[in-house]
Amino acid sequence: MLFSMAVCLGCQWHLRPANDAVDERRVSIVRYDRIEHLYLTTADFAALQQMKTAYPMQTRMLIEDVLKLGRVDESDINTRFLLFFQDSTLQALMRDVERQYASTDDLDDLLTESFGRLRDMLPSIELPSVYTQIGSLDQSIIVGKGLLGISLDKYLGSDHPLYLRFGYTDEQRSMMQRQYIVPDCLGFFLMSLFPPPDDHTDEHVARIQYVVNQAMGQKIFDHQKVAHVEDYMRQHPDTSVEALLSMR
Repeated sequence: MLFSMAVCLGCQWHLRPANDAVDERRVSIVRYDRIEHLYLTTADFAALQQMKTAYPMQTRMLIEDVLKLGRVDESDINTRFLLFFQDSTLQALMRDVERQYASTDDLDDLLTESFGRLRDMLPSIELPSVYTQIGSLDQSIIVGKGLLGISLDKYLGSDHPLYLRFGYTDEQRSMMQRQYIVPDCLGFFLMSLFPPPDDHTDEHVARIQYVVNQAMGQKIFDHQKVAHVEDYMRQHPDTSVEALLSMR
């Protein structure tokens, strides 16, 4: 099942082969966006083959669930995919992603630290594989089938002219920045493991945000509902994070 949401809380995960306990929890973002960019700007058939053979699920989720271009096995889907990104707006987005995200080493470090803390709080969780992609200003983070994808086009800065042009609110744009990538990854990942109930969704989101704060080691989300969760956890020190997120 694919779980996706628009920005409200605020990669493929790849664990490097390691010989020691430290490296076993090292997170390295897979730069799927670079292979995607190569195909979409040069029509390089080898890049397309790599997308489909090395990253079949990422490609399926991008084409079918994010861009909604059709089924990945349709005979003309490659042409539709290529033509879709010839739009001048999407070409500009790809250039800006390439420029702003020439390196993601800082995100690797922060993901390693924060997901490490999260796993200490929730030892039974299986970490997803995190990757980057370029979407179409639609979904920011997608989660499904052990994968977590970051749409870098949604994190180009609060003052990006295209965000202003397409009418994103001040609140939305304030979170469309590099610094919110890791909190969003944590939040959407947790939301996929602990879906909100049919009612009391706001309370559940506040619990998710509280746990994200703990994993990040700082107050990314600081508002009254999160403060209520903090008070509850202080008053109930024996309540585990899993029990908190499982409340209905």
